[in-house]
This record gives sequence, structure tokens and C-alpha cells, in this order.
Amino acid sequence: MTNTQHGPVTVLGLGAMGSALALAFRKAGVVTTVWNRSPGKDTELVAAGAVSVATAGAAVRGGELVVVVLLDHASVHETLDPIAAELTGKQLLNLTSTSPEQSRELAGWATAHGIEFLDGGIMAVPAMIGAEGSSILYSGSETVFTAHRPTLELLGSAEFFGSDPGLAAQWDFSLLTVMYTMFGGFFQGAALVGAAGVSASEFAARASNWVAAMAQSLPAFGRIIDSGDYTGEVSQDLVFTKTALDTLRQSASDAGITAEPLAGFADLVDHQVADGHGSAAFARTIEALRGN
Repeated sequence: MTNTQHGPVTVLGLGAMGSALALAFRKAGVVTTVWNRSPGKDTELVAAGAVSVATAGAAVRGGELVVVVLLDHASVHETLDPIAAELTGKQLLNLTSTSPEQSRELAGWATAHGIEFLDGGIMAVPAMIGAEGSSILYSGSETVFTAHRPTLELLGSAEFFGSDPGLAAQWDFSLLTVMYTMFGGFFQGAALVGAAGVSASEFAARASNWVAAMAQSLPAFGRIIDSGDYTGEVSQDLVFTKTALDTLRQSASDAGITAEPLAGFADLVDHQVADGHGSAAFARTIEALRGN
């Protein structure tokens, strides 16, 4: 069944995420054309009513909105450069994981070829697409975002961050930095407690509650950082933090595991203390990242 509320969409790239996006479109009755560089990934989509074509050029002719979900920045250019003329006058949505500067470069390339450009950061795994909890962040052309917002909301909540085409990626990568750092800490913690015979599953049950509780302090850290004042009431200064981190690293060594996930952060704290900021609030660690 075709849903005439939504214009036709083309999806270039049928990896796990591209396939999930295309399937969500088809479940809502959106006319969907799909293409992938290697064959064999379109079977389920064709069964769901998608139109599979052999070339990227043929694919872009089928959609008002062309959604690009490829491996990386280089693969976007490898795919789109030869068909720039086919894209002229089209609306392009890049959902490939490209850095903020790469997204801005793609926006400049698109403008030079008469293509309206919107960039997006997907805050979801493929299984979440189209379900509660899925979120995609957008920036670039507000015209494209507004015109296709009902279609974009088929994938998850849609939030527009402004005309800077790199800003969605900036948010995306910043949030992913928090996520991967958290996972790294969990893996090190699981290895440490595992040295005492505790299973990773048992540790995970307690760690998830602990992480959720500690996350409640993030707004307070944000306020301190925005104020730039690290000298007020300090419940945990950098000297205390350094002592705690030194002990954590020693505990890992004693257990015969590496403390590498923690080491980078601990080094930042060490530098702050060495530079004479030991009495400052723990949140001043961000200044080490800024080179201060």
C-alpha cells in the first residue's frame, strides 16, 4: 500500500542501518527505492515492496528525498560524485557517520551542485528505528527538514539544530563520546571484579544502577563548567580525584588487568594537578581537554 502523505524516498546503502531505515519507510507505505554497492542485501526490502535498482544514478531518480547511509565520508563521495548531475535539484539527507567538518564539506559540495543538503546523526541502533526511543538529530537545510519532517518522524523523533550542517554531527559525536567512554569504564570494571570471580552479568546489574545515579550529577557539572568558576564550594577537588584514580589504576595492576580505559582521563587530572590546579573543582578537568 502506498501512503501519499509522504513523497518517494531513495535509500543509498543497505547495511544494517540503511536497511532498517528503508524498512521503516516501507512499513509506513512510503514509495522507497533502494540501492547497494554489493548485491544481495535487498531481499527483505523487495519483499516489503521496495524497488531495488542496479545503479545509484537510477536510484536517485526515484526519490524526492535521497537518503545516504554509507560506510564513511570517502564512500559518500565515491558514490555521489559520479552522479552529481542526477542529484541537481534534489534534496539530499546524509545519515552516514561523518565528522562535523566532513558534513560541512559535503554541504559545500552539495551547494556547488545545486543540491539541498540536510545532515543527520542517528541516536539509535538499527533495531530501534521506527520504535520508541529512536532519535535522529538534524542540521543544515531547514527547508528540507520541514518539507520531509513527517517522513523523517517515521524513523524516530526528529529535532532540528540549525543551519550549520555540521552541528547535528557535533551533537551526535559528543553523545557517542559519552557512550563509548561509559562502555570502556564498564569493561574495565567487569574485568576488575571478574578477577575476584564475579560474573559480568552480575556486575552489569549493579553497574547500570550506579551509572544512572551518577548521571544525575551531569547538570551540576554543566553549570560549573559554563560559569568558568572552579573555586567555589568543592566537594571533590582535583587532588582528591588524582588520589582516587591512582588507587584505581593500582587496583587494576594488582588484579593483572590493564587500566587503559581509565588512563587517558587520569592523565588529564594529573596534568591539572601538576599545573597547580589541585584545589580546583573536579569539573576543571575539562580545561585540560581545552589545553588550559
